[in-house]
Amino acid sequence: MRCLASRVASGASAVAAALTRIGSPYVWGAAGPNAFDCSGLVLYAYRKIGMKLPHSSRTLSHRGKKVSKKNLKVGDLVFFYTPVHHVAIYIGNGKIVHARNPRADLDVSSLKKYGHYSSARRIIKW
Repeated sequence: MRCLASRVASGASAVAAALTRIGSPYVWGAAGPNAFDCSGLVLYAYRKIGMKLPHSSRTLSHRGKKVSKKNLKVGDLVFFYTPVHHVAIYIGNGKIVHARNPRADLDVSSLKKYGHYSSARRIIKW
């Protein structure tokens, strides 16, 4: 049970780190702490919990274990478009946190309303 609790805390801790950056500007190639692109936000959040990840949404889309949309857990990575060129972090309750694009800074969005869903991966072992 202790291992499960630490895994849950890790996913929640990565989400908490990402949420502290709400409102930060989108800058292509940036990985924080004051500006981000989509994969840069993932790098920042997971680096805060001791994980080193690649700075590429497409490369991230092959990491970890594939999960269905209906089985998403806090901290899972959600990918968009085909081929993949956007990534977000699932925060629970049907919502994601992501660095959207140069016209819309880092924010929380509804997964359902964002559209262009491609796949999801779990990079924290459950």
